[in-house]
Amino acid sequence: MTATITAARPVSVPRGYRFEVVKLVSQWRVRLLVLACWIAPALFVAAVGQQSTLPTDTLFGRWMLTTGWAGSLVMLGFAGTWALPLLTSVVAGDVFAAEDRLGTWRHLLVAVRSPRRIFAAKALASLSVIVLMVTGLAVSSTAGGLAAVGNRPLVGLDGHLLSPGDAAGKVLLAWVCVLAPTLALAAIGLLGSVALGRSPMGLLLPALVALAMQVAQMLPLPVAVRLALPGYAFIAWNGLFTSPAQPGPLLIGVAVSLAWAATATALAYLLFIRRDFTNPAYDGAGRRAVTAGLLPLAGLVAVTIAVVAAANGSGATSSGIDQDKVERSVAIAFAHLYRIQTGQLNRPDVTEERLGATAACTKGGGQGTPEGPGNDWRCVVSWHLPDVEATGSAIYQLDVTADGRYIADGDGPKEVNGYFLVHTPAGDTPNPLWQFDGNVELWSTNRKG
Repeated sequence: MTATITAARPVSVPRGYRFEVVKLVSQWRVRLLVLACWIAPALFVAAVGQQSTLPTDTLFGRWMLTTGWAGSLVMLGFAGTWALPLLTSVVAGDVFAAEDRLGTWRHLLVAVRSPRRIFAAKALASLSVIVLMVTGLAVSSTAGGLAAVGNRPLVGLDGHLLSPGDAAGKVLLAWVCVLAPTLALAAIGLLGSVALGRSPMGLLLPALVALAMQVAQMLPLPVAVRLALPGYAFIAWNGLFTSPAQPGPLLIGVAVSLAWAATATALAYLLFIRRDFTNPAYDGAGRRAVTAGLLPLAGLVAVTIAVVAAANGSGATSSGIDQDKVERSVAIAFAHLYRIQTGQLNRPDVTEERLGATAACTKGGGQGTPEGPGNDWRCVVSWHLPDVEATGSAIYQLDVTADGRYIADGDGPKEVNGYFLVHTPAGDTPNPLWQFDGNVELWSTNRKG
């Protein structure tokens, strides 16, 4: 009798993927985070929607009592700053390091028989769990806002009114676009998990990189440097809520984030398949992590800066915030909000074109060059109503941040941009011209300024 020997075949990627997903969701901290992503945002948005005090320092926070769509955008801003970096750290930053702590690499290699398939299965499993968490944040916050406040129009960043259908589409698109920088952080987590082994720095790497990019976005950096960092995509979705939209920075941010995700994943893959799994004392790639991980990413930043600078010409070396842009943004926002106020006060409607609003802005009391971020911007808005000889004017104090967002605070006359409540079908709301958020488009190649 001749014995038949059947060669063992490597486990397929789909089977390995299902196994890795089960391993991830069996961890109590991952299950707790998934549950929190699907429940906590709805409770938070619904609770804030019942309060009289709103998070007005957060983008779209002042509109949370007006429309349910604002709550989802407030949660999106929070997620990009804190939640998503932490989620990617817990999931992607630990998916390989867990095997080092448990000493299970040999067992896994015997079962799967292919380091390449192990890497693919683990990367896809962590990606799936992260996407599930992001989906939960988006669905839960939207559902909570719509249930507590209702499906009503949303005021955009330039004061124009978005219908509920338009608001729904743009909110969904904003959440989808944020997946790109999330994937970049997840890929950095994979790289840290592979390169640093048992070290807790691998787990913290995505959060630390995200924190560094947030600090960079607060600094008065040139536009080319700002857009070359994947963290900018976490705030570039602001441009979707202007009319016309400002897709340039968002598209660049998404492209940069995907380039980071592909590069970091490829680096993690190369380090993983070259690893010596026969050494039980292995504790990360050590100094090789610097040359094989950090240097290529630093080179990617340099190349991206050069490409963005070449595309934007001389404007790439400036902050992107200048007098013309601020004046144009404030005038457009004022005109849109003036029309909203006119409707709330039951006055005769007037179009933005007939209103003819213009703004004259200075910085630092007129001393120095009026450009760059700061809380010392002052704008005088002028307009002219049909059949009225006198020209109206209103004063605003602006606090412009380095990423182009600003808060305009009305400084008189009181009957125009002072604080008073307006009675609307949705309830009493503050005068829309009192305080409003705006956005200066940092990236512009075909517009003045």
